Amino acid sequence: MSTIHPAKITNIIPDSIAAEIGFEVGDAIVAINGTQPRDLIDYQFLCADEVLELEVLDATGKSHHIEIEKDYDDDLGLEFETALFDGLIQCNNRCPFCFIDQQPPGKRSSLYLKDDDYRLSFLYGSYLTLTNLPEREWQRIEQMRLSPLYVSVHATEPEVRTRLLKNPRGGQILQQLKWFQERRLQIHAQVVVCPGINDGEHLEKTLRDLASFHTGEVPAVASVAVVPVGLTRFRPQEDELTPVTREKAQEVISQVLKLLQQFRQQFDSNFAWLADEWFLIAGEKLPSEAEYEEYPQIDNGVGSIRLFIKQFTNAAAELLPPKVSPKRKLTWVVGNAVERAFQPIVKQLNAVEGLEVNMQALSSDYWGQSISVTGLLTGHDLLLNLQGQDLGEGILLPNVMLKHGELIFLDDMSIEEVARQLDTKILPVAGVEDLINTCIQC
Repeated sequence: MSTIHPAKITNIIPDSIAAEIGFEVGDAIVAINGTQPRDLIDYQFLCADEVLELEVLDATGKSHHIEIEKDYDDDLGLEFETALFDGLIQCNNRCPFCFIDQQPPGKRSSLYLKDDDYRLSFLYGSYLTLTNLPEREWQRIEQMRLSPLYVSVHATEPEVRTRLLKNPRGGQILQQLKWFQERRLQIHAQVVVCPGINDGEHLEKTLRDLASFHTGEVPAVASVAVVPVGLTRFRPQEDELTPVTREKAQEVISQVLKLLQQFRQQFDSNFAWLADEWFLIAGEKLPSEAEYEEYPQIDNGVGSIRLFIKQFTNAAAELLPPKVSPKRKLTWVVGNAVERAFQPIVKQLNAVEGLEVNMQALSSDYWGQSISVTGLLTGHDLLLNLQGQDLGEGILLPNVMLKHGELIFLDDMSIEEVARQLDTKILPVAGVEDLINTCIQC
């Protein structure tokens, strides 16, 4: 059993209960009502009570006992260094397509941590395989009703999934889905398609098997994302994988769309969705916005382009002025996968008098990809493509390129370093409103 460490506080929300009491950054929660929280889930559950007795360590290591009376479910207003106070449940699979194994050596250690932790899945929507869970964690999922979880299925045939995960426990997926079904708990599934391994008839079998769990008031499988395997030049050479070609993308799109017609008749919902990348690789038009329903797989790149365009259109009607003064010229960097889809956005921005936005749609030399999504561009790619160019007053940089909460690219280069070498400002933008406001502010 892992050691539970005190939950170290990194931020106190202004005007919160914690701010009124006088908590400080660097303090750490040891116990709540006599129980040590293992993670953010425990913390949230324990803090729901109206009377709390906290054991707290201050930054000097001195222990304090604090009693708090509050309304039921009121949040204390604390943020922590990590969501897991007892360490990460790591992955012991050896999936050949694992992005962690497709990175160069010598980067920051956090890039090489393989998580297979159901708690991060429940809290943040990260995917796990269910092969690394001890019995007590299954019991906790059931007792605390931790649903939905996000599960990497890839294949439902035991031998195919075992081959993909390189783990004999990989073949238990159908029994595990029955476990969720019996307890009225849900998952969202993903299938990473690896040509020659789990495509074709295997993909059809997987989707039909998953659809058999999309029944009842609480379907055990709520949705499925079908995603193309992503390969980098750093991947192990003996990995038996082949890249997704334009022809393969067209084949998968055709195959899955036929199945979706049946699912729509059966469930009055698509149930399964193709990630945007399939259409970009195939050179085909993206589905209409209505096809994505409630965007259940948005974090998996399903409908993210359509949603971004929709959000931009709505925000632009409200925020974009007819002109800006003084004149502004900016460079917007995106992955070349979205170049065609984002042309209408650039056109709308440039319709503002005095505003010039040049889109630079880049592929990633760093990863060795000819078609790249925005989130995988690195500092290396910016320097390679933008050196010596007229970038205007600065670069509009989607923050999906950066490590969460830090100004560092995936290749460990800092924004500051790249800005210095390009001799320009780098302006990180988060979402459409930030993009528009950064464009028009003087």
